[in-house]
Amino acid sequence: MIGYLNFLLRLAIWFLLTANFSVVNIIIGVSIALLLPGRPKAIGSLKDWLRALWESIVAIPVAYKEALEIIFFPHTEEEIVMERVPARRTPGLIFLDIFIITFTPKTIVVKYHEDGWYEVHRIKRRKKP
Repeated sequence: MIGYLNFLLRLAIWFLLTANFSVVNIIIGVSIALLLPGRPKAIGSLKDWLRALWESIVAIPVAYKEALEIIFFPHTEEEIVMERVPARRTPGLIFLDIFIITFTPKTIVVKYHEDGWYEVHRIKRRKKP
């Protein structure tokens, strides 16, 4: 069975799509909201979600710092590195990891490999010889 909030979300989307609040449309919307399949539940551990939340909070000042570095110091070097996905990551946590990596100006996730790797493009300053 679907959850109460999930049901309301589906019904709200139905009403936004149809823009019709007639009795027949309400019955159709409720029927569709109940008949749509739910997605499989993959709940990560609370510790993983708290760590991801902390990383997203820390990413904001890091993004500002990196943006200022790019403005004031030229970044002429670039590289593509492979980063390992932490163990036991749910799809939601993987999305959040990709978002945090891409949120910072010096890095962007180019590709997510199903075997547990992120392909990350980075820019960096040229090292002085």
